[in-house]
Amino acid sequence: MDARPEPKIAVLPKTADWIDHAVTSAGGFLVAPEVATALVWTTHSAPDDLARAVEAAPRLEWVQLPWAGVEPYLDVIRSHTHIHWTCAKGVYAEPVAEHALALLLAGFRHLGAYARAESWGRGEGRNLFDARITILGGGGIAHDLINLLRPFRCEITVVRNHPEPMDGVVCVLGADRVDQAMEGAHGVVIALPMLESTRGVVGAEQLALLAPGAWVINVGRGEHIVTDALVDALDSGRLGGAGLDVTDPEPLPDGHPLWGRPNVIITPHTGNTREMARPLLSRRIRENVRAYSTGEPLVGTVDPVLGY
Repeated sequence: MDARPEPKIAVLPKTADWIDHAVTSAGGFLVAPEVATALVWTTHSAPDDLARAVEAAPRLEWVQLPWAGVEPYLDVIRSHTHIHWTCAKGVYAEPVAEHALALLLAGFRHLGAYARAESWGRGEGRNLFDARITILGGGGIAHDLINLLRPFRCEITVVRNHPEPMDGVVCVLGADRVDQAMEGAHGVVIALPMLESTRGVVGAEQLALLAPGAWVINVGRGEHIVTDALVDALDSGRLGGAGLDVTDPEPLPDGHPLWGRPNVIITPHTGNTREMARPLLSRRIRENVRAYSTGEPLVGTVDPVLGY
């Protein structure tokens, strides 16, 4: 992408002081959409609004999206492939990986049940040290989680589209070998993008392959797990439990069979909170505005074909 000494950037559909500051502090100029050559989009929803905004900005060369997941916008992206699209891919990896580790430790240590207890009970739980952990997904969350797991000497298997060696990982497998990766695992962490190929990737067959007492942690999207299969596996007693930051459906309705179980820990999609997100997204916006200004490669490019 050619350098833009005076990058003209619109911020839509609504702005805030911290977003404006991120743009201007990196050398960008805030302008109306009709003259903008770049757009910082600030909401995760409203794909129709984004489509209208793009149509109203005929000079657009680049659009920055606010979250790593771009599934709501894929139709817009694929209809405008002449535009360079970037997202927050990798921006929130650290807090989400930290949350995954917290859920994994809480599950292994039986903390969900202890937190609900009203009387002294018997000791339960197992060590994370030397456990066999499978991570579905090989992006930023996986990389940060692998680093967090280093002190625990875990035997880590990663499933990703491009099965290249990864530091700290015993085995990297392709996306077509999920079942092999699940077999005998003490814990599985789901950190995948939401694609048709990853919808329902963990169902009854995959859950049955885990080691008895295993924990399933989901910090990706709720649809990655077949919810009915998860409930059945919990009911059977073979599965140790589940730590879910995302659910299907989401929000999880009151009275759902997943609520109230001592071996299920549910957090309301808080792996990355608004307070955590602002400084991280601000840094990505500044980074990409500077890159756009100088003609350097943008970070977090979206592949319209792959969908992430």
